[in-house]
Amino acid sequence: MSDPATLAFYEREAPDYTASGAQGCARHLDAFLDRLAPGARILELGCGGGRDAARMIERGFAVDATDGTVAMVGKARERFGVDARQMRFDELDAEAEYDAVWAHASLLHATRDALPAVLARIRRALVPGGWHYANYKLGKGEARDTLGRLYNFPDTEWLLATYREGGLEVVEADRYRGSGADNVTRDWLALTVRR
Repeated sequence: MSDPATLAFYEREAPDYTASGAQGCARHLDAFLDRLAPGARILELGCGGGRDAARMIERGFAVDATDGTVAMVGKARERFGVDARQMRFDELDAEAEYDAVWAHASLLHATRDALPAVLARIRRALVPGGWHYANYKLGKGEARDTLGRLYNFPDTEWLLATYREGGLEVVEADRYRGSGADNVTRDWLALTVRR
């Protein structure tokens, strides 16, 4: 994510955003973790306040928690003691380093033009057979929400084709209704994929 307005939102709103968000881990996290070997190394893209990273650590995984903003990295450390670091999606340069990449409600901020390159970076960062999870708010193309954050708002067909073309096999796709900080209920698509 490199959209200045979206990054600025998370820098500015980190205290309120992390305090008002869901208290439990993401709905698909435990099922995703159940696919991994004990002690697997996980990269989290967009760790936010650190709740999912804390759950991964609690379950015995080695976690590299990252977020695009300094403020969110600080909140992950403050709230959960997660040793997070700042990194944008386009700064990922690992090669066959992770067993899994978790990206809950984060890659939806990558522009549609940038998403294929981000997926290529994720694929390269995964070991052969590694797992990846991401979820997206569905729609008809890029737009800003009522809070000014940029979203790629893909349709299902485009998103699945983008993953396939990136050499990632979609193993599970879960469509569900949900809302976010903007309080707008939308259709979401959660993808569990494998390199």
